Amino acid sequence: MPFTLKQLRYFVATAETGSVTLAAQRVNISQPSVSAAIAELEARFGVDLFVRHHAQGLSLTPAGRELLTDAKSLLDHADDVRLGAMGLGQDLAGELHIGCFQTVAPLILPHLIGIFARQHSEISVKLHENHVQGVLDGLRAGEFEFALTYDLGLDDDIEFDTLTEVPLHCILAKDHPLARHKAVAIAELIQYPLVLLALPHSRDYFLSIIYGLGLQPRVAHETPNFEMVRGLVAHSDAFSIMHSRPLSEWSLDGKRLAFLPIKEKLRPTRLGLARLRKLRPTRRSLAFAALCHLHFQGK
Repeated sequence: MPFTLKQLRYFVATAETGSVTLAAQRVNISQPSVSAAIAELEARFGVDLFVRHHAQGLSLTPAGRELLTDAKSLLDHADDVRLGAMGLGQDLAGELHIGCFQTVAPLILPHLIGIFARQHSEISVKLHENHVQGVLDGLRAGEFEFALTYDLGLDDDIEFDTLTEVPLHCILAKDHPLARHKAVAIAELIQYPLVLLALPHSRDYFLSIIYGLGLQPRVAHETPNFEMVRGLVAHSDAFSIMHSRPLSEWSLDGKRLAFLPIKEKLRPTRLGLARLRKLRPTRRSLAFAALCHLHFQGK
């Protein structure tokens, strides 16, 4: 027996809430109807989609996690078809879930979302900020359709659409002895302590750059907070290296910073849109991707 979109909606609601009771409330249907839909899907695919925990709800099996990603994509496309059938001349509508690397999100997305909201007022954008690994995990779990991130940690299942190359730069206090230079080498910076952005992938990536030059850093502080990195640098003779660069040259507590290009020739890092290769993009995501390309073409 073929499965139905309704069964998939009930399955997604159960997966996201971890409870048949909460899923039934979300989709406004009886609990037995939700349980029956899940049982029919499990019979149809010949696998268990959930692990049942006595008095503690449900959790997805590996097969359930894989189906969740595909089910969300299929339901998104079903919404596209429904909206298209209502009139090709009408605006796009619905929810668009976007993932974003957390240090990039506040520098780029507010401007883009503002423009997108004026162009497509019927689309509600939902943001999911995370570190690089969290963004990739979210894509694979179907939490969002695509993500704005760097080309770090990508496997073959991820398709990456480059928007721009982002050079590496160092951050120093404005009165740092090296801040008067036009550019600085990591070999020059290494005599000073390092403040390290300690996010998954990012931490190892920045350290690999330094180790790859045959240098040994002296790490003074590690923090997952981008603004804490800037603040710690601003109040010391330490340095940090980063790709994300705000327009403001001031730390949050009012200390001035200097941003200098790195002299060493390093592999260029790219900022772009990542998505699961096996999933077809919806019209909503294609509209936002087109806006992203237009934005960076003007840079």
